[in-house]
Amino acid sequence: MPNTNARPKHSRRTRRRRRGDPARDELVSSSLQSAQQCLLNQDYGTAFVHYLLVLNLAPEFKDFAQESFRFTLFKWAEELDSLGRIQELFDCYEQALEILPADEVILNSMGEHLFRMGFRDEAAGYFHKALKLRPEFPEARENFYRVANWLVERWHFLMLNDHGRNQKYQQAIQKAVQSGCSTVLDIGTGTGILGMCAKQAGAAEVYACELSKTMYELACEVVTANGMDGDIKILHKKSLEMEVPTDIPHRVSLVVTETVDAGLFGEGIIESLIHAWHHLLLPPKSNENTFGEQSATGRVIPAGATVFAMAVECPEIRRHHRLCVTEVGGLSMAACGEIHSPVSCSSEPEESMEPYTTERLSRLPGGYTALTEPFTALTIDFNNVQELEGLSSREVQRIQLPVTQGGELDALAVWFQLHLDEESSLSTGPQEDTCWEQAIYPVHSTKCFVLKPGDELIVEVSCRDAYLRLSGVAVLRGGRHIHLDNSSSWQPSENPVPNPNPEAELCSALACLQTNQKQSIDSCLLECSEMALLNNTDYHQSFRSALDKLISRLKVRQHGGVGTAGFPPASGLLYVLDVSEGFSLLSVLAASQGGVKAFSSVEKSKQQDVLKKLAHSNGISEQLLEFWLNRVEDEQGMLQRPSGEKLWSAIILDCVETCGLIRQKLMEKASLARCLLEEGGHIFPERIVVHGMLVESDTLLRESAVQGLEPTLGFNIAPFINQFTVPVHVFLDFSTLECRHLSEAAGALCSEPHGCQFQLYQQRSQG
Repeated sequence: MPNTNARPKHSRRTRRRRRGDPARDELVSSSLQSAQQCLLNQDYGTAFVHYLLVLNLAPEFKDFAQESFRFTLFKWAEELDSLGRIQELFDCYEQALEILPADEVILNSMGEHLFRMGFRDEAAGYFHKALKLRPEFPEARENFYRVANWLVERWHFLMLNDHGRNQKYQQAIQKAVQSGCSTVLDIGTGTGILGMCAKQAGAAEVYACELSKTMYELACEVVTANGMDGDIKILHKKSLEMEVPTDIPHRVSLVVTETVDAGLFGEGIIESLIHAWHHLLLPPKSNENTFGEQSATGRVIPAGATVFAMAVECPEIRRHHRLCVTEVGGLSMAACGEIHSPVSCSSEPEESMEPYTTERLSRLPGGYTALTEPFTALTIDFNNVQELEGLSSREVQRIQLPVTQGGELDALAVWFQLHLDEESSLSTGPQEDTCWEQAIYPVHSTKCFVLKPGDELIVEVSCRDAYLRLSGVAVLRGGRHIHLDNSSSWQPSENPVPNPNPEAELCSALACLQTNQKQSIDSCLLECSEMALLNNTDYHQSFRSALDKLISRLKVRQHGGVGTAGFPPASGLLYVLDVSEGFSLLSVLAASQGGVKAFSSVEKSKQQDVLKKLAHSNGISEQLLEFWLNRVEDEQGMLQRPSGEKLWSAIILDCVETCGLIRQKLMEKASLARCLLEEGGHIFPERIVVHGMLVESDTLLRESAVQGLEPTLGFNIAPFINQFTVPVHVFLDFSTLECRHLSEAAGALCSEPHGCQFQLYQQRSQG
């Protein structure tokens, strides 16, 4: 057995020789000391280089130096991030992972950086690796759930669970294939279900494309699991980049797609189909070849669509898109100018993210009221390329709608009927039990404007920049036109009603022009969640009451009395820091107490201007409101002393995300904030009590995971898509969720940012 003995002997000799290398040992020792000294001096870049050298030369130090190496890497990465040296940041992580490839903490941190910079597919891979190494790692698990929501949006589950929708697509594809469409391209394949329907129906060749890397890989797995991996060619590519014969050998006779959103055109179906007709599809059937071979012509499923809309009153939509209150926490809002959400059919497209948002009207808290009958806004034939190409240049259509129900005009609600072929269609209407939401076009410029039965609402419909755009521009009442949309160039052209006083009409027009100019200058855009919070009077009143009590107590403690005019002298100002995410009025509420210098973390200049106007109009000196991010170098250093000799009297933390989750690293921030408080100072909120209830809900099941084989027509999809199931549902409104309560509400968890504690408890909720 000489060979088995020789190997360990050789290995032992090698280890002895390495241990006895004095030059190596001295270099390792001096580099380790230098790394530790640089770490103490906060010279993280140099420390990182020294640690790399130590761990490359002496892998046996990995366990000893791991924690310090991680800390050094993370601090150096923060510096590189703040300096915009992104490539160097990722180079450092790659070097670290070469040394410690199985370090789940470094893998998770790498994923966090990637996710913040928009590389969601790559981030998911690192979170997944970290979880495989340590399945109970809570940070990696939460990060994976977050990125899963981005990569596989929840509507995928709803669509796949919608058996009726899947079956109608299957039947339309089967009819097309049986009538001669033997070559098929599935654009935006998702899980691959429509492509598999085509193959199952007997198509000779099936191709599919998918832009998302995650969904492409998932589709490949699904197709393989269903025994069609050799029959369906899936491309990780945008259809607009596909060519014949580079990507597919020849033009196809059928394109199937469901690249439509709640507003029909928002996922780019028009551009995709125009490109497909020019480059990927056989020519469409014409009158000349009506009796020719079906396989020699091309067609699209769905064949077309009809778009419907109606005007609605809905307080829930209103509070998310425009200011509904005149006073917030005792502050008059009169001087704020126009504040609204960025969802708008503005005449300047770049001013808004999209012209619409989406809601499931049947599940809106408080419901909605239809103010008009549904009307046809638009029809489109997807098998007519000339019609597709002319869509964006269509003349603006103006429709006059009789108002059937009085109410405040809050939005135009839109849905459509998708015509799969001549016989079969799908509706996304508010009364349908489908996976679809409705598109909502909020109205910003009709504050407190109430429609009356007998009025006629004039709506403009257009498709500029391939988005469907609807806006209510005017109301015809008693023969007089009342403008609603200041951004519209609309003018009544038919049967104008003469004004008996031309001078008054001229003055009115000039005033309207000045108002429009002023509004364009003064308008400030807030996210929908920020608008809803601004309209939440209970929230702001609660904070005002809590600030009143704290500041009164601190004034008595600090000064034992008051200065002139009831306020402490400038040197005795109380300092309050609001580090809320996004737009927040809480700093102005604090400054309104008198004797308080408040610091806001609002970053956008227009939003800062709103707070300045609000402070000025409510009698608050401009010296008492400052913007903290104008002083600190970056957001990483937001929690620090206001000055060398001062501490904070109060720090306001943003503890709960609008989706309902407690913010990541809340307790770490609270712990740091607590060290920056003066004696008697306070962190707001003081306590968060999380309540829980057991429920049974088929709706939640359908939104969270594919429910077996039956809804997906027997195709084995569930095990693959359900890898992206997350155990936490966000943005739920309990008041409208279809569910059965299995228990009473109970306090399940208490978080105390002020005391930096979490505790479980059994106290029952009192209402």
